[in-house]
Amino acid sequence: MGRRLTSSSASSSKKGGRPWGRIALYALAGIAVVVTLGQTFTGLFEDVAQISSALDDLQERTGLDIVSVSDHFQPWRHKGGHAPNALVWLGALAAETERVVMGTSVLTPTLRYNPSIIAQAFGTLGALAPGRVFLGVGTGESLNETPATGGEFPGAKERRRRLAEAVTLIEQLWTEDRVDFKGDYYEAVRATIYDKPENPVPIFMAASGPLAAKLAGRRGDGFISTSGKDPELYKELIANLNEGAEKAERDPAAIRKMIEIKVSYDRDAEFALESCKPWAALGLTHDQKAGIDDPIEMERVADEHADQAHKRFIVTDDCDSVIEKVLPYVELGFEDLVLHAPGHDQKRFLDQFGADVLPTLREEAGKRAMGLGRTRLASAEA
Repeated sequence: MGRRLTSSSASSSKKGGRPWGRIALYALAGIAVVVTLGQTFTGLFEDVAQISSALDDLQERTGLDIVSVSDHFQPWRHKGGHAPNALVWLGALAAETERVVMGTSVLTPTLRYNPSIIAQAFGTLGALAPGRVFLGVGTGESLNETPATGGEFPGAKERRRRLAEAVTLIEQLWTEDRVDFKGDYYEAVRATIYDKPENPVPIFMAASGPLAAKLAGRRGDGFISTSGKDPELYKELIANLNEGAEKAERDPAAIRKMIEIKVSYDRDAEFALESCKPWAALGLTHDQKAGIDDPIEMERVADEHADQAHKRFIVTDDCDSVIEKVLPYVELGFEDLVLHAPGHDQKRFLDQFGADVLPTLREEAGKRAMGLGRTRLASAEA
C-alpha cells in the first residue's frame, strides 16, 4: 500500500505527488469526462484511431490529467460497437503522452485474465510511464467473461473472493522477488515480474454494493463508483468503505475516491437527449440485464427500453445545471470525477464541454473540496 500516482507536468503541485485539484481524463470502453476532472473513452462507438485523435486534441486544449479506459471483451451493442484491448491501448497511450495519469476503470483480473499476467502487464506499463499508472479492478460481468472462456459466470460471493485473492497475488508479484503462491483459485510457482516500477502501481477497486465496498476499504488504494443512482447508496458505500478500512487498521481518508459521472451536455438540448439512446443498457434494472452475455441480446433488450436511456445521465444544454448536479458528488467525498459522454460525436462534446463547462466546473469543484476541508487538493492552477 502507500502507492502514489504522479504527473510529470510542470503544474504538478509536488514532485512525486498526484495532480489533485486539476482536471482528470478518464477513458471507459466510448468516451466519458472528470476535483481531478476527466474524460472516458469506452470504445463503444469510437474506433481506436478516433479515440487517440480526440485524446491528443483534448490534452492540449483542456489540460485534463487522468485517462481511464474500461477493459471490455465485448461492447453492450453489437451494431457499431467497439471493444479495444485496454492493455494495448494503454501501452500506446503511454508512448504518446508525457504527463497524463492512465489506468483501467475497470478490468477484471480473475476470469479471462490470470492475475499474474495482469501483474506483468501493469508492471511493464508502470515501468514505461512511472508514476502515471493505476490499475482499476472489479468483479466483472458475464458479457465480457463468458464468451471469452466458455465457462460459467460465478456468483457475486465467489467473484469477490477471486478478486481479493487476485489482488493479493498481484501485490506479491510487485513487491517480492520470487513468488510461490497457492490460493483457492490461483497459483504461482517461482514467479518473478522482472519489469516493474520502483513504486508499485496503485490498485483502485470498483464497488456497487456494501460487501464490495468493504473489500475496497480493506485492500484498495482507491475506490471507483458510477453516478446516477440514489444518493443514499453512495453514503452507504462510503460508510462501508470506511468500515472495511478501519477493520483492517487502515486510514479511510487515504483511500482515493473516483466516480464516473454520466453527462450528456450539448448546446442543443434535443441532441443531448438523443445521444443517450445508444446507452439504453445503462437504464436497465439488474433483473433485466442479469445473465446476458451476448451483445446482440443486450442491444435488443436495451432498445426495448430506449425511453429509459437518459435516466442515468445529466442531460442538459445549461452549463450551470451540469455544475449544480456534479458538485454533490464532491460533497459526498469523491475526489476524482470522471465524466462520461454518451454520443457518437465525441469531438463535438469535447469542444462544447471544454469551452462551456470545464473551466468553471474545475474552479467550483476545487472550491467546494477545499471548503469541505480536503486540504490535500491543490487549487485548479496549482
